Amino acid sequence: MTRKVFTKLLGLFVLLLVLHAVLMYLVFRSLTLYGGGETQRLSVRDALWSGLIALGATVPVAAWVAGGISARFSRVVAFALRIAEGDLNARLPAAQTFGELSSMESALNRTAERLGESFAEIDSRRQELAAILDSMREAVVTITPAGQVRWSNAVMQRIAGTHIRVGRPLVHSVRDPAVLDCVRGALENREVRFGRAGSLAPGRVFEIHAAPLPSGGALAVLHDVTRIESAEKSRRDFIANVSHELRTPLTSIQGYVETLLEEPFPSLETAREFLGIVLKNATRMNRLTVDLLALASVESPDYRLARQAMRASALVEDAIESLGGMVTDSGVHLESSGAPDALVMADPDAMNQVFGNLIENALKYAKAGKRICVGARLLDAAVEFTVRDFGPGIASEHIDRIFERFYRIDKARSREVGGTGLGLAIVQYIVIAHGGGIRAESELGAGAAFHFTLPLAPAPSGRTGAAELSAAALETSNAGNGIEPLK
Repeated sequence: MTRKVFTKLLGLFVLLLVLHAVLMYLVFRSLTLYGGGETQRLSVRDALWSGLIALGATVPVAAWVAGGISARFSRVVAFALRIAEGDLNARLPAAQTFGELSSMESALNRTAERLGESFAEIDSRRQELAAILDSMREAVVTITPAGQVRWSNAVMQRIAGTHIRVGRPLVHSVRDPAVLDCVRGALENREVRFGRAGSLAPGRVFEIHAAPLPSGGALAVLHDVTRIESAEKSRRDFIANVSHELRTPLTSIQGYVETLLEEPFPSLETAREFLGIVLKNATRMNRLTVDLLALASVESPDYRLARQAMRASALVEDAIESLGGMVTDSGVHLESSGAPDALVMADPDAMNQVFGNLIENALKYAKAGKRICVGARLLDAAVEFTVRDFGPGIASEHIDRIFERFYRIDKARSREVGGTGLGLAIVQYIVIAHGGGIRAESELGAGAAFHFTLPLAPAPSGRTGAAELSAAALETSNAGNGIEPLK
């Protein structure tokens, strides 16, 4: 670069000297023709020497000027190369002189600065968009026109695992045919496609929305509808179960009533027998209606508990006292296996329903063992209550499902004893609403035990003023419910 500039400047100076020599030659020739010869020759010689001296002086000056200009151009070229390589922090040194070259350097610095700001803003927006897409519940993936993965958010990466990578064909990362079909339609036909994927992840269902991108490629969004599908299936199963449970007694009632109406003079024994069957089925329908209303109540978002501090031992004693008569009539002995005096947070009415459903459930299967035990024990931050029977027990394959609505171990036996299949589901909802948990354990031939926990009441900070009035009201309420007052 320096050689080129120097050569151009030197050529310019030589051209000027040649023009100067020619001009001087013409001038001195004119003088020679019209004046003295020796004086003119001396003048020509002096002019030539002055030209040579000027040439000798201009060469280093031209070299110095060319070197400075060339160095500045070299810095500009190096600066342009750094910008081209993506180094937007590159800057030219501040110019110490004024002129067009200095103005150009300042303009290039301003351009690089604005480019850096623009790229920084673009990168910030890209990161913000990526963070927004990563925070979505939906899985998002963009595909190039060639069918390769261009980008995917965190949800999509969790679903597809390590298989999905940028630059890898989507067909190698996702094997679900519905997803691939929707993406193919968006890429080839440039139209929005919808679908449903059931094999993308085990046990999960996704709604697919694939749309073409203006710049080419496609965007696929996968929405997890597993919970919605599960809720819809539960709703359908619930309606089917309720319809079945109601249809059976209604069919029986209708049949026996029609039989009575068809007989002009039925015997008294036949009428009493048929009416007894009608009453039994009507009672069963009533129990089912009551349990359905109770289940709807505890499942409602508006369900509220009036929890208060109560002794665990008092809850056990109250359950035995209030349900002892029903158990005694069946020939089964209801007894306590002990309970601590620890305070728990519980709703008395809800606990009556919990113990009632558990003891009634145990009573259906405990006649072989002839006794039911109710007790409690203290844990670290809760009290665990237990209702145990000594009947035939529950097979292991049923343990995980007995709290489902309408689930019965022995359907024929459950209908015979009048069960609706909702009692344990109601118990589970109430216990969870108290902040506890419930589980069952059993061994065939050795009975079954249902354990549920209630959280301990917070330690009192002292009874003064309003606290004493509150405690007195609590003791009065407990006494009215048949529960031993707190000491």
